Formats: sequence, C-alpha cells, structure tokens
Amino acid sequence: MTKELILVLGGARSGKSAFAQRLALRKGEKVLFIATAEAKDGEMRERIRQHRAARPRHWRTLEEPLNLVRALEENAQYGVLLVDCLALWVNNFLLQKDKSLTNAARETAILEATQQLLKSYEMGKATLILVTNEVGMGLVPPYPLGRSFRDILGRVNQLVASRADRVYLVVAGLAIELKSLGAEQVLDEGRLSRKRDINVL
Repeated sequence: MTKELILVLGGARSGKSAFAQRLALRKGEKVLFIATAEAKDGEMRERIRQHRAARPRHWRTLEEPLNLVRALEENAQYGVLLVDCLALWVNNFLLQKDKSLTNAARETAILEATQQLLKSYEMGKATLILVTNEVGMGLVPPYPLGRSFRDILGRVNQLVASRADRVYLVVAGLAIELKSLGAEQVLDEGRLSRKRDINVL
C-alpha cells in the first residue's frame, strides 16, 4: 500500500484522536502509536489511562515526548506510525529549551525539528498520521509563553499541512478533508528555509 502523510487537526475534545485512530485501522497495517504526553500530574495520568484504554489492544505504544525523528527511524518495520500529538510535542520542546533563548530562536529550532521529522517520513516506507490542535480560533493567551506556543504551533501546523497528502479538520466529531475540497495553500514553504522570513508568516 502506498504510504501517505496525513494531518488531523481540531480543537480540544473535537474527536480528532478517535478519527486518527480510525484512519490508522483502515490502512490495515501494523500500527505503532507514538504518544508525546508526559504524566506529570494526576489529571494527565488519568487522561493517558483513558486514551490507552480507547486504543486497540494489539497496537504497540511508544512514549516519546521529544525525539520523534528517532522514534520514526527506529520503528521502520511498522506500516503506520500515528503521532498524538504535535501540540504536546511543541509544548515539550518549548519547556525544555534554554530559557535564555529568544522566542525567535526557539521557533527556529522547532521548525527545523519539524523539517527533520518530515525528512524522516520521506526517507521511510510507513504512513505517518500526525494529530495536532488547531489553536488559532480561541482566545489570545494572557501570558507570553502561551502566546509563543500558539504562534509556533500554528506555523508547525502550516508546514506539515503544506507537505501532507491529506489534511483533516475535525469539528464536533465531524471530519472534513481540506485538500480534496480545493483548499488553497497559503504557506510559501521555501520561506521557512530563510530564517529572516520565519516570523513574517
């Protein structure tokens, strides 16, 4: 079966994770679920427990909060790699970076890591399904780190969507495939390789 890069995005409790799992099952291939969440408190541990219970029991789960490139490269035997989710990955990346770095430097590092992730997909044989949050439709976060997270994740989402074969937007449990509807691409992907242009988008 031909591999694909699929992006599934939506708001909180939109049904995006359940839909991504359904896509993975439809592929009929061996699936590796790559979880980026970290169980740092009781609430998150319970969320992780619920998500695990909802997944097919025959799937293997790999917990990898940061190094998604290594996760892809070390699990080339799987037919489908499902990463849930990019939003937590970006959050983990932001929190582990040197606090002395400027927002622009953090953003550059995260976008470069995203490019590496996409390159790893291109070099492999597996379908890659990436789940992420759509963060541009809510309130503006009241604190600087929250605003930085929102802006960086928005750009990561644009970059992945520009390269994806299919992009689904999930709202209230309903999924729409955007590219098949003729959605016009806004991002000039080449601009991301020129650091001076990154903050313009």
